[in-house]
Amino acid sequence: MATSTSNRPSIPEPTRTYIPPLRNGDHLSGEEFLRRYEAMPDLKKAELIDGRVYIDSPDSYPTVRGTKMASPVSFEEHSAPHFDLIGWLALYRSATPGVRGGDNGTVCLAPRTMPQPDAMLLIMESHGGQSRVGADRFLHGAPELVAEVAYSSVSYDLHEKLEAYRQHGVREYVAWRVEEASIEWFVLREGRFDRLKTSEDGVYRSEVFPGLWLDPSALLRGDLNATLQVLQRGLASPEHADFVARLKAASAR
Repeated sequence: MATSTSNRPSIPEPTRTYIPPLRNGDHLSGEEFLRRYEAMPDLKKAELIDGRVYIDSPDSYPTVRGTKMASPVSFEEHSAPHFDLIGWLALYRSATPGVRGGDNGTVCLAPRTMPQPDAMLLIMESHGGQSRVGADRFLHGAPELVAEVAYSSVSYDLHEKLEAYRQHGVREYVAWRVEEASIEWFVLREGRFDRLKTSEDGVYRSEVFPGLWLDPSALLRGDLNATLQVLQRGLASPEHADFVARLKAASAR
């Protein structure tokens, strides 16, 4: 005899929580921004600046099965400059214990400001730095130096984002303006960003990271070998040796 199932209680289906997508211009808290961003694995770069969401040209993204996908990244205007910039910073980091670097990581500068710089260099918290990696695995606080490769985002990188970096204590900001073929270096002094001047030989010398020297002309023309040769001179300077000693002393406290 068949058993009747008409009186059996129905088992409800699992409740699915809807997470709205990030949209350019949204005004969100930092917590809500991260929640939505983490739910969009195909979105490669989104930033929260003073509570407003910035996504690079979302209307131009291709649509696949009804979903907007991330925009392509050009080689000459972003990929290649970004690669050389990271190589320059990575060599400095390799010779400077107590310093770390990052690439395209979300930085929690403040509850409503979470940029995603192209590159960053920071002094570790254990060595006296001003930022730390939180329990959520994100960087909290301002890295000492950030760098951006600015092409389609140049007006944003040199206005809203520059102001956010200044306001929240980033000490140096390197902006590579690809279309204009120029590299600008800003230094935080008394609460404002001043343009760093090159020395007589045309080289930028960091005020925060002694020995971090940059020949902008070499980097702009894609001569990575010449760029790194200048950096090697900086790494061999007495100023860099003294900085390494100070970092070591700070870590021992």
